[in-house]
Order: sequence, then structure tokens, then C-alpha cells
Amino acid sequence: MSGRIAELSRRGVVAVGGADAEKFLDDLMTADMPKADGAAAYGGLLTPQGKVLFDFIAHRDGAATLFDLPQTLVADFVKRLTFYRLRAKVDIAALADRKVAVSFGADAAAIGAADPRLAALGFRAIVTGPVAATASAADYDAHRIALGVPEGGIDFAFGEAFPHDADMDQLGGVDFAKGCYVGQEVVSRMEHRGTARRRFVVAEASLPLPQPGTPVTAGETAIGTLGSSVGPRGVALVRLDRAKEAMDRGVPIAAAGIPLMLSVPAWARFAWPVAVAASD
Repeated sequence: MSGRIAELSRRGVVAVGGADAEKFLDDLMTADMPKADGAAAYGGLLTPQGKVLFDFIAHRDGAATLFDLPQTLVADFVKRLTFYRLRAKVDIAALADRKVAVSFGADAAAIGAADPRLAALGFRAIVTGPVAATASAADYDAHRIALGVPEGGIDFAFGEAFPHDADMDQLGGVDFAKGCYVGQEVVSRMEHRGTARRRFVVAEASLPLPQPGTPVTAGETAIGTLGSSVGPRGVALVRLDRAKEAMDRGVPIAAAGIPLMLSVPAWARFAWPVAVAASD
């Protein structure tokens, strides 16, 4: 597949600048914000309890940081940042004239910045004016899903998932070496104690998969939820321990009666849990 370009009209743009913007953002976000012009970072803004309220791709553009995030959340994101601003010298504005474009596939054109989550995803850019698209957003989603990469607001609901659930720790969305940020204590505890049990994995079948939100079951037991899919391949958020136990016991795993085969994405550093043998 040669490189293709698509516009993601479901994404919006928010600009944050001002004298105190760098510290302001670093004190809030899960990842270090990009400092060099043209650089990008993947991260999120969490609740104090560590749940993902927003995830985004942040681009450095001169003295400002531009946030590429779901269009439906732009107003809420501006409101949340304004709430945290207090007396900091920070300017926050939605940019209705900006668009998000992606370049993906073999020989993808190097527009904007490399996707900070995974090199295979291609490149992302925030642009003005028309996008010379050669593909659709659905084509890009097929590319993303084939790689097993989830997207917030499509594959998981904001306010309900921890960063580890959404594989953000695996995709460069959490910097465990930086200082404190909102929700940091909960996320760090999950990381250091190894208590993340839910993860996005690849789900494959011999038939087209049902809609996102369809329960994934092992026999009669719910073990997760199906995310987005293209044809017979998709992503699913599952309890790793319950899925592995079902696979080890030969219990059928399915979504709406369609048998599923689950696998860990090739880029992931996590693995299926190792069964602990019963003591004699």
C-alpha cells in the first residue's frame, strides 16, 4: 500500500500558549509536552482518581502547543484547562480554522510529525486550508485497527478507563519519570505494583465483527468489550487474566455469538499472565 493522506474531521484543535504555558501543561498532563517546534507527543489529562478525561496528540507550533483531540470534547477541554489556569499566564483557545490530517501506509509522506504513539501509524499534521486527501477517515481507521491501536472516544469511554486500560503506557502516553500531574499517584501505583488487569488486545474472527460496545464473553462470563473493527479484525478491551484462563481451559470466547481469537498487539510490552499452578 502506497502512502495516503486523509483528513480526520472528527478531530478538533485547541491552542495553549503564554508565558507560563510550559509549566502549566507539564503539571497537568501524563506526558512531557513537546518543546521543539514540529515535535509531537501523545498524552492525556486525567481525573484526580486517574481516569482518562481526554487523550490527545500535542504538537509544538512556535510558542504554542496545539492539541489534536476529539472535536466533541474541544469545548470541555478548554473549560477544564481554564478551571486549572487560576492566575497562570496562559492563553487557551479553540482553533476552528485548523484541521487534522494524517499520512499513512508504505512510503507515507512526512507531513507534520511522526505519530508519537507508534511509527507504523504514520504522520499527523495540524493544517489550515483544504487537505489534499487521497483516502478517507475510514481508510485510516482500518490502518489503525490493523495495528491494534485503540482510540479514545471510539474504543473506550472517557472518564471510565485508566491509562493502562487504554494501553497509553505502552504507546508513549505516560512518562513515569516526570514530576507530578493530575492523577499521577494512581497511575504510578498501577505501574509499580503491576496491577493493570484490563488491556486492549487484537480480536479476530472468521466473520465481520459486531458494533463497538458488544460484550466479549468466555462461555457465559463477560470478560470485556469489543472496540472498533473493520471486517473480521478489531480491538477489544478485556480482562487479561480471565481471557487467558478461558483460552487455557478451551472455553469459547465470542462477541454476539461470533467466535473470537484474541492476541496481544505486536508492539505491546505486556503479555498474557502466566497461570500459577495449584500447590500440592
